[in-house]
Amino acid sequence: MLNVNGSHFRLLERTLDASSLRQAVIANNIANVDTPRFKRSEVQFETLLQQSMNGMPGGIVGRRTDPRHIYIGRGGKEVEPIITIDENSVMNNNLNNVDIDSEMSAMAKNQLRYNTLVQQVSHEIKLTKTALEAR
Repeated sequence: MLNVNGSHFRLLERTLDASSLRQAVIANNIANVDTPRFKRSEVQFETLLQQSMNGMPGGIVGRRTDPRHIYIGRGGKEVEPIITIDENSVMNNNLNNVDIDSEMSAMAKNQLRYNTLVQQVSHEIKLTKTALEAR
């Protein structure tokens, strides 16, 4: 059952936030495709999340049922998305590094990810609602 205050739901929420931020960053890249000296940006989240989740091999992790509880084992750091600027590459003669085909592909991929996450959240809320109505 889904606990809207639980870590699983917060993880879904942060992942949706990262996907939304990524969409804005990609849209900004596309809007500046012809701007001289513009450097494209990208959002890093999934890699940081994976590193955070792999950083605790076999350790004891306490279960928190309230945000005011003390973290046990994980250090309490929640992963936040990071925007990075690609300063090193150059695509065009005007020193801009936005490749419109690459950005459009990234936007489509991000949209699919976002839709999948929304469906997952919706499904879990429906399951919780069904369980509560079954009482």
